[in-house]
Amino acid sequence: MVNFGYSNCKLTILLAHGMKIGDKHYRSLWLEEGETPQIRYIDQAVLPFRFETGTLHTPEDALLAITEMKVRGAPLIGAVAAGGIFLAAYRSAGKNHQETTVRKWAGKLKQARPTAVNLRVMVDRMADHVLNAFSPESPEERARKEYMKILEGETEACRMIGLHGLEILRDLHRKTGRTVNILTHCNAGWLACIDYGTATAPIYLAHERNIPVHVWVDETRPRNQGARLTAWELQQAGIPHTVITDNAGGHLMQKGCVDVVLVGSDCTTRNGDVANKIGTYLKALAARDNGIPFYVALPVSSIDREMENGVRNIPVEERSGEEVRLIEGLDGENLVRVSILSEEHPVSNPGFDVTPARLVTALITERGVCEATEGGIASLFTDP
Repeated sequence: MVNFGYSNCKLTILLAHGMKIGDKHYRSLWLEEGETPQIRYIDQAVLPFRFETGTLHTPEDALLAITEMKVRGAPLIGAVAAGGIFLAAYRSAGKNHQETTVRKWAGKLKQARPTAVNLRVMVDRMADHVLNAFSPESPEERARKEYMKILEGETEACRMIGLHGLEILRDLHRKTGRTVNILTHCNAGWLACIDYGTATAPIYLAHERNIPVHVWVDETRPRNQGARLTAWELQQAGIPHTVITDNAGGHLMQKGCVDVVLVGSDCTTRNGDVANKIGTYLKALAARDNGIPFYVALPVSSIDREMENGVRNIPVEERSGEEVRLIEGLDGENLVRVSILSEEHPVSNPGFDVTPARLVTALITERGVCEATEGGIASLFTDP
């Protein structure tokens, strides 16, 4: 058990790993139990300039943390949304409107980020457990136990993704005998996934096992999750990395400076199409043109088995034009936003794009590595 120093609270998650920040190990999300349970999270909106944590007391807090991008990353927002259902059940305990309250917040939370499959899956899982489970336990106690299973299950999934992906990086190192140069896009690290990460999990494990790696980190405009989050994570772990502009990836591939592209996924369809942060598709095209393997790391909770074609059917979130018009940075000790173009200009800001399955070398999941095909994905759900 780890004590984070918060008074009158008992930390209920056992930290088997966790990123070390200063002299403490953290996950990006954890439940504190006490007289009034609350959910704590690392505030991604102020990183890397400040390290701050926030607290979710209510389902509305969970919704705002997701919509305001204080938490982001498909596995993490799924866990935060599930936490919102837990808080809704707890806050309405013993009241005759508990079922109505849980259903209301389930609907609201599922609309918070429409592209991410994990959010919808985890909310439905939690709501079903609260409302439909046959158990002598109270709905809120059932919610608490299921929420703990979600947190630990998602963490273990990322650890297993890391182990499967580690073999890919190890093989690349054996073939060349030199440092493995990895290009990644956006942030699919432990900040986005409670612990380990998806795309970063193999990188962390390779580093721990003394396999030399270097990471090219796309800045990831317009919110700069690569420059602000992935680079910060890698720095904390002591992993060699270089931040590049989003448009530099193809050039580096042409020059032989990239051995593998490794990204995450917010939604993967049953035929292997992958939705990830805008700009991922262009990296896949460049990788294919240069004969570089392009892997997608994801938990199976990110797979929508009901959706057949991602290019046609995955809903792509259109985000505020202010994210493009303004850029945030540090001015002295203050976080400030400055305009980089006039409000007179129309702006389009799709949050994601879809990489067709034909451009994906393979999917790395907690259940193993598979082809990005309907048959490959189906094999993940077939008992051996």
